Amino acid sequence: MGFKDVLRRSFLEGVNVVDFSITSVAVTIAVTAVLGIYIYFVYRLVSRKAFYSKSFNISLVALAMITAAIILAIQSSVVISLGMVGALSIVRFRTAVKDPMDLVFLFWSISVGIICGAGLYGIGLMLSLCVTIVVLLLDYLPTANAPLLLVVNAQNSDSEEEVMEIVSRFARYSRIKSRNLTKSGMDMVVELRMKTGEADMVREINGLSGVDAVSLLSHDGETAL
Repeated sequence: MGFKDVLRRSFLEGVNVVDFSITSVAVTIAVTAVLGIYIYFVYRLVSRKAFYSKSFNISLVALAMITAAIILAIQSSVVISLGMVGALSIVRFRTAVKDPMDLVFLFWSISVGIICGAGLYGIGLMLSLCVTIVVLLLDYLPTANAPLLLVVNAQNSDSEEEVMEIVSRFARYSRIKSRNLTKSGMDMVVELRMKTGEADMVREINGLSGVDAVSLLSHDGETAL
């Protein structure tokens, strides 16, 4: 017996290969599917105020089941586990995750698949319940008003003082983000945190002489108290 044979034998003996029956595999996939459907409804509830993608939500359920199947396959054969590592290492995902909460649900789905694939159904259930409580609790907490962006197009820079005077009466906080001067006029962007009267402020600024256009946009930046 050569050195390679001894090394191969010691490696195979040191790895516990698990034989799964059809029943155990079916139970694992079924439990994973139930938890995946639970994640489906939680995601639908959390994303009710934002853009909802049904295809992404369905993929969460399928991802959990596929991950559980991969874990079962890895436990059943050393050769499959090594091949799986090599195959997954060359996979590249090009789709960008725009919402951080989508990334949370992706990791949640993958984690449930891994945990259920390992046969730890209780941990998967406890994880799902705890994540649901934390996500829903933090989602219902009141937040501060998001900042707004005021875009003013004027014929000259003399209108800036008048614009900022009106802004100071309606906003509790204001800061000029950018100021662009050209031969044909001025473009100004102001970050605001309003007190009240957004429509009244826009109408007053639009009524100033020399102001061509006024736009008030919502800002997706971080909110601060």
